[in-house]
Amino acid sequence: MLAGISRSLTRRAPPFPLAATAAAAAAAMSSSSTGENVSDRPVSPDTTRVAWVGTGVMGQSMAGHLLAAGYALTVFNRTASKAQGLVSRGASLADSPRAAAAAADVIFLMVGFPSDVRFTALDPSTGALAGLAPGGVLVDMTTSDPTLAAEIAASAAAAGCSAVDAPVSGGDRGARNATLSIFAGGDAAVVARLAPLFKLMGNALYMGGPGAGQRAKLGNQIAIASTMVGLVEGMVYAHKAGLDVAKWLEAISTGAAGSKSLELYGKRILERDMAAGFYVRHFVKDLGICLSECQAMGLSLPGLALAQQLYVSLMAHGEGGLGTQALILAIERLNNTSLEKKD
Repeated sequence: MLAGISRSLTRRAPPFPLAATAAAAAAAMSSSSTGENVSDRPVSPDTTRVAWVGTGVMGQSMAGHLLAAGYALTVFNRTASKAQGLVSRGASLADSPRAAAAAADVIFLMVGFPSDVRFTALDPSTGALAGLAPGGVLVDMTTSDPTLAAEIAASAAAAGCSAVDAPVSGGDRGARNATLSIFAGGDAAVVARLAPLFKLMGNALYMGGPGAGQRAKLGNQIAIASTMVGLVEGMVYAHKAGLDVAKWLEAISTGAAGSKSLELYGKRILERDMAAGFYVRHFVKDLGICLSECQAMGLSLPGLALAQQLYVSLMAHGEGGLGTQALILAIERLNNTSLEKKD
């Protein structure tokens, strides 16, 4: 897929320079601290310093792939202890997003909510753009508001930098296995130049200008939401009909009802494993952004609205810290039943 990015953007992306000698690479690395524009350098462990903000469930694994590939990595997390796993492997710990950006040519954000993205990227005192040198790139991999992505891109351009919105899909398993789907929005040449970094985390596809990556991810969340409703409703029906739900899942998995949601969550639901690969509270945030976008477009998506209300009901029960497969709990409550096996 990444090869497809490079091929599709060949006419628009500037050619990468020839590989630098060791001496040239060392000089290039030191030049970034002097404010020299770094945007014409190839992206590689020898020439590119990387920073990562947000080392949670997914960020920890994603940043770890960059570190394992040999990139010099600086990390920041509001709870510093959550970054210690990466620090113990050789990453440097910064005390703010600004400090992390000052030590990097490319800085990635993987935080929780649009308000976190705004503060992390744009705060004039501690934000990443305040520390990023001209030619640097800010990549926001949080699922966030498309209009905020466009605002960050404009602010980055005003500072002589670039910004890419690149939210991901694939959950904790995709992050661990470097098989995430990455939806990239921004300048086409910048996205193409970042291909060596993206390929360490998964498969990236260029979606369009600033905000297009976020809109692609929101469409992804709409599709997932309705799929999850169908999956858990089918499981509750099979249970009430007296079927062996595990055998039923196996039977439908190779037919038209098979889905990634079934593959990732069917077994977890049966085992009552509600641990978060992706938090309910973050999915509620995503679906809320989707609904706001739909309202602005004059678009009615009743399946999305229903799914959002069911997930909000989990929040009302204090279950926002569970994984999205916890939707089964909402449907079970509606029907006064449970798939849980009794001893």
